[in-house]
Amino acid sequence: MKRSGFADLPLHYGRVPGWLAQRMSKLGGAIIEDIAAHYGKSEVLRRISNPLWFQSVGAVLGMDWHSSGITTSVMGALKSAINPMSKDLGIYICGGRGKHSRKTPDELMKVADKTGINGDYLVRCSRLSAKIDNTAIQDGFQIYLHTFIVTDQGEWAVVQQGLNDKSGYARRYHWHSSKVKSFVEEPHAFIYGENRGHILNLVHRDAGEIQAGIIKISKENPDKMMAEISKIIMPSHHEVRGKDVNLKRLGGVLALAYEKQFKDFESLLLLRGMGPRTIQSLALVSEVIHGTPTRFRDPARFSFAHGGKDGHPAPVPVNVYDETIDILKKSINRAKIGYSEKNLAIKGLHRAVEMIEKNYSPCADLEKIIMEERNGSYKHGGRTVFGKAKKPSKNCGEIQLKLF
Repeated sequence: MKRSGFADLPLHYGRVPGWLAQRMSKLGGAIIEDIAAHYGKSEVLRRISNPLWFQSVGAVLGMDWHSSGITTSVMGALKSAINPMSKDLGIYICGGRGKHSRKTPDELMKVADKTGINGDYLVRCSRLSAKIDNTAIQDGFQIYLHTFIVTDQGEWAVVQQGLNDKSGYARRYHWHSSKVKSFVEEPHAFIYGENRGHILNLVHRDAGEIQAGIIKISKENPDKMMAEISKIIMPSHHEVRGKDVNLKRLGGVLALAYEKQFKDFESLLLLRGMGPRTIQSLALVSEVIHGTPTRFRDPARFSFAHGGKDGHPAPVPVNVYDETIDILKKSINRAKIGYSEKNLAIKGLHRAVEMIEKNYSPCADLEKIIMEERNGSYKHGGRTVFGKAKKPSKNCGEIQLKLF
């Protein structure tokens, strides 16, 4: 088995407010349901085990785009949304943070009783993945969150997170059963984090002798793992900066929404009548559902779907969030009874953005885009953990954003 990834994330404390948690569950559940309907259960697990996709989903759901809080809040939202419809979806989420992580074996055995899959084996996989990330990978992070996602066919994924108080970072580990060949030789499909010095890795492929206690692994140089670690690291700064976003891709989304580019795409005609801000959000949600792995290399871009609870890049536009949930849920429900036109139109948003990007040369800078989002936030019920967005003062004015 091979771990699918891990991520280093700056520690953020505090709770997700109720008004956001409820919406995260509804939209997160709809996203997973739509992925399962289009691509199957196995694809859901593949997405969840991709650390950049996971971070992008957290940003789409309105969490702080780079913080450790994404892990707990996203998995909590998905568990509350998915488990009530597990029988239909064939996907179950077990475990959680703290005391909930210790309930994972019991929850897995209950799933096994319902589905007939091998519960003892799954409990063993759960315990081994936690033990490896907490003990065999001696990187200074202590596991405090463990979630185990399993299908009714026995395929599974693990998302767990460890804490390092000294560094001020958390590390999220991802596993996927399709990648795992052995629990004692490079079981991770990916580890998402920063190389912060020597790591004692007792499951590296070159560590057979270390496992036998013959040599000290601390002097080993696991090049492959270090290369993977250095690729995807969330920065400590809270604000969204130009280097965090692919402006060409973000510009494609904004051009589609605000420059009425989708008039050229017949497949999107069913979306006419929606405000540009809703189209903007739906386009990014469409990408989360239908995009390829290379589309998630700048998770910060997805924060332009529904802002962030702390106001970065802008307050959460609650009214737009609700409309996005409503449109997506209705399209999914109609598709179930044979009316898939609107669901296909939402899928077409992602394709339309990609087509626009090909010939798009952005002239608007990120700071102006963010200012536009913040200035207009009050129109869409903008809200953060600090309160509701207010109309800008007269001397501040509102910027008219030109995209071309």
